[in-house]
Amino acid sequence: MPGPSNTLLIEGSFEELADELSHYLDEVKRKQGDTNTAVQAEITPLLEQNQKDEVLKKLVTGSAVLKSAPEKEFIAAYNLLVHLVRQSPNLNIFLPKICQNLSAPVSSSPTNGPGLALSVLTTIFNILPQDNDVRYHVFLAILRVIRSSGSFELLRPQLKNLDDWITQWETDEEDQRKLYLTIAEVAEEASEEEQSYLYLLRALRTIPTDEASSPEARQLSIRALKSALSYPTHFDFQDLTSLDSVQALRKSDTIIFELLEIFNAQVLDDYSDFKDEHEDFIPSQNLSDEILVRKMRLLTLASLAASTQSRSLPYQYIARALQIPSEDTEIWVIDTIRAGLVEGKLSQLNQTFLVHRSTYRVFGEKQWTEVQGRLDTWRASLEGVLAVVRGEREKMVKERERELREVEGRVNGGGGGGGMGRGRREIDGKGMKDVYAAEFYRAIMEGGGDVAGLAETLNNVFGRRITHVNVMEGELAERHMKFGLDKTYTDMFASLDTIVKNDEQEIKSNYMERDRQRRSELL
Repeated sequence: MPGPSNTLLIEGSFEELADELSHYLDEVKRKQGDTNTAVQAEITPLLEQNQKDEVLKKLVTGSAVLKSAPEKEFIAAYNLLVHLVRQSPNLNIFLPKICQNLSAPVSSSPTNGPGLALSVLTTIFNILPQDNDVRYHVFLAILRVIRSSGSFELLRPQLKNLDDWITQWETDEEDQRKLYLTIAEVAEEASEEEQSYLYLLRALRTIPTDEASSPEARQLSIRALKSALSYPTHFDFQDLTSLDSVQALRKSDTIIFELLEIFNAQVLDDYSDFKDEHEDFIPSQNLSDEILVRKMRLLTLASLAASTQSRSLPYQYIARALQIPSEDTEIWVIDTIRAGLVEGKLSQLNQTFLVHRSTYRVFGEKQWTEVQGRLDTWRASLEGVLAVVRGEREKMVKERERELREVEGRVNGGGGGGGMGRGRREIDGKGMKDVYAAEFYRAIMEGGGDVAGLAETLNNVFGRRITHVNVMEGELAERHMKFGLDKTYTDMFASLDTIVKNDEQEIKSNYMERDRQRRSELL
């Protein structure tokens, strides 16, 4: 497959090598029983007249016989031909014919033939300059060989380079479409449904708006639509409905466009009504009703989960919407979770499905309004929680101020004439704890971030070693989760802690101002 640039090392002049190759081609022909033409005889006078391009035309035309060459000589013969062709200024004239010959089955080696052809084509691809548009034709030949051999795995790693190659080759929209369609067909032959649909979609996007109603656009649109419906794990149809060529089906193919709209935004009941109205349509389009019903049930459950306000779906409600027995509800919920359409938790005790996350199939004005309503509700809840927290903190501050005043009064009046130190020593054990409590509170209010001082005060108050650890908001959320708190609330409480922390600065400032005023009055 395409990779780093290759270098061919072949000794000899053009005339010598051309004569050698022509002789080899005649030998292969004779072994096949063809004695009517002799390439060597045809090119000899041309070599004498130095008509190199005419010589190359004879050699390239005669190289079709190489498909019958022995396996061990196949690559060497083609490498020699490629080397000779590269010496012509008209390289682009000869390579497409060589690629065409290499795309044909190698009759001398049915088993290893595709590998031999791919080896030569890869060499040709890699010896060409990156911006040479002949690479486009070589790559198409590589795709044809891969399709015939079913070797899609050889192609997969190279697809990541495709966009860069198209830019380098300056390929127009028509050639891009041809390339994407070829890749889609190769993937389809290899049962790579997802890749096939992806490149079919890319081919549709190359159709200009003014050609959206053309027969080619219509054919490709219907093909892509059927592929999307039939692919069991494809659930998002917005990529199709956004294309002009698919929208054009609204007028040209109304029934199949109606089916697309059902899978895009509607539910199983609508699909059942569609089948009743168009009884023979599904089988006439070679679509599997079994696959469509299964997909529609999964999409219906996704719609239910996205639209419920309570985030809780009773089993009976799900069973009725999915047209299934109640005992099968959990199986279908699990399948929908596996499909990535919803996340949640089943409760056999309550016979409900608690929705944690759901996928909106269509996101329009209605969905934006719903999101806005949920955000407003969440904001109101947060404001309520924050108001309660602030109220409690204000109450705590007032209580602590009262306790501090009592302690200060006790300390200041504790010992006449003995000085402050004596007064402290005469305080009993309970009084000393009050002093420590006062110092601890003052450290909190006036410490200005002195974590070491706070830790030391806590050591004195509680009589054991306490170490401060600075926890970031994300780490705090993770700790909440380890204690069993639901993911829905961990981030909210962690962010609330940050809000409270920031709000504390205002409380500290207010207290410190009042404390300075009180000290001024005492002095």
